Amino acid sequence: VLLQASGGGLVQPRGSLRLSCKASGFTLDDAAVAWFRLAPGKEREFVSAMRWGDSAKRYADSVKGRFTISRDNAKNTVYLQMNSLKPEDTAVYYCVARENNLIVGAFGQAKMYDYWGQGTLVTVSS
Repeated sequence: VLLQASGGGLVQPRGSLRLSCKASGFTLDDAAVAWFRLAPGKEREFVSAMRWGDSAKRYADSVKGRFTISRDNAKNTVYLQMNSLKPEDTAVYYCVARENNLIVGAFGQAKMYDYWGQGTLVTVSS
């Protein structure tokens, strides 16, 4: 099982980036997929999650209205479109997945996920 995250980089404030997370070794058909982030000196933070079966989604308040999670079934890939980026969005972003169904209320609990990708660094700075 492998989760390959990509798309990070350096972007100016108010800019945009799209992160990708390609899953291999298992199907996402019944999975829940999420993004967490870890910024220097801060605790790990839930960003967004999606349940593959019915596309139920959840966002952290800090990114609501700016970030969008989506998927491509054919590519077994989940995306995180990040718009209106702020310096406080600077972090390493991790793609995580759980093979079995997950209730929406548990989307933000890191311990509920089985697999973690390697992370991709997003730096928002002028």
